[in-house]
Amino acid sequence: MNRNSERHKKIVRQRIITAVITLLILGVISVGIYYAAQILLMKNAERRDKEAAKAAQEPVTVEESATEPDEPSDDWYISENEVSENEPAKDNPESVSAPEISAQDQEINAMIEGMTLDQKIYQLFIVKIDDLTGVENVTVARDTTKEALEKYPVGGIIYFANNIVDPNQLTTMLKNTLEYGREITSLPLFLCVDEENGSRSRIAKNDKFDVPLFPEMWDMALSENAAETIKDAGRETGRYMKEYGFNVDFAPVADVATSSENAIGKRSFGSDPDETARLSALYASGLEESGILPCYKHYPGLGDTEQDTHLGLASSRKTEKELEGSDLVPFENAVQNGAVFIMAGHISCPLVTGDDTPSSLSDVMITQVLREKMGYDGIVITDSLQMQSVTDNYTCSEAAKLAVKAGADILLMPTDLEEAANAIKDAVKNGEIKEERIDDSLRRILRVKQTLTD
Repeated sequence: MNRNSERHKKIVRQRIITAVITLLILGVISVGIYYAAQILLMKNAERRDKEAAKAAQEPVTVEESATEPDEPSDDWYISENEVSENEPAKDNPESVSAPEISAQDQEINAMIEGMTLDQKIYQLFIVKIDDLTGVENVTVARDTTKEALEKYPVGGIIYFANNIVDPNQLTTMLKNTLEYGREITSLPLFLCVDEENGSRSRIAKNDKFDVPLFPEMWDMALSENAAETIKDAGRETGRYMKEYGFNVDFAPVADVATSSENAIGKRSFGSDPDETARLSALYASGLEESGILPCYKHYPGLGDTEQDTHLGLASSRKTEKELEGSDLVPFENAVQNGAVFIMAGHISCPLVTGDDTPSSLSDVMITQVLREKMGYDGIVITDSLQMQSVTDNYTCSEAAKLAVKAGADILLMPTDLEEAANAIKDAVKNGEIKEERIDDSLRRILRVKQTLTD
């Protein structure tokens, strides 16, 4: 028994020793595996850090990135410094800042949004007071004028000699009319007159007014101190116009008398384009100093034709290049001087447009040449749409729609105000004219009206 017992104990000890050794070996192996894994993880982390640092210095482009488009990552972003200065990153909207809208334009946009289509369209018209009221020889502004403005809230009114009696009458009529306009639309009216001096002086030629009647522009341009004389004439004309209540003068006449027998005559400053540009700008600045808005006319110039647009079609045979060297010079100068108004005449320029469309109704002459090529963003107003150069060839509705499509902002004296306004309204409703096109003109008009003071 003792021998067997000793053998059993010996076997047990050997098994215990073997188990302990096995456990020790397994422990050593486990520790070794653990530390090997940690070392491997550390090396992988170091490698990733190096790759990240390299990527920060040389960002991966969109095409090189493995990231899917719907899973944006830092690697997909391209910094502003890496975008070409001449070509903004079009695919990244944040890289192109939206243009800032001025407080004035924000206010104007809000006004436009609150206007009906009818209200917008009627702001595009300046009409004779007689046509607005349906009364001949209007000399007062009372209920009839107010009711007419309520029905047809036009942007402005033009007055002629038959409406002007004496200083007190004129001042009262214009004051009342302006008040009616503000009450009805919350906007000032453009109150206009042709006060060119010389033969076209609705006020100064009336002997009831104690104001100077200056000579024709042609004669003043030939005087010894032409520049000073013409600037003073503009300043003085603006002074008395402002006193009576006007705010727009359809002057200066900027037509260059390039033809010896032209329809514009002595209303022009002369035959030299540069001198005409200089002198018309001086007259305009004189008006502005007195608080009157000048309107340069008759773009692109009537000084090259013997035909009178009052009586029928007038045409220029000049190419665009020839016009640029002569007739357009004063208007180009007016644009550079920040002209508020330019009146488009009814002269046709077939060698520029390819047809006999009057410039006042021509997209080529107004939008392509005056606006896009010459850079004009002020108000374009047509010459009177009652002239035969228009009425002989177009209906009232046709002329109104063509003028708006061409880029005109204000239509002067249509033969029938309501017909013209309805034609534009119908064209907007059927998609022939976009309402945004009306809004563009309205913005130009409202920017100017916000500068007017009573």
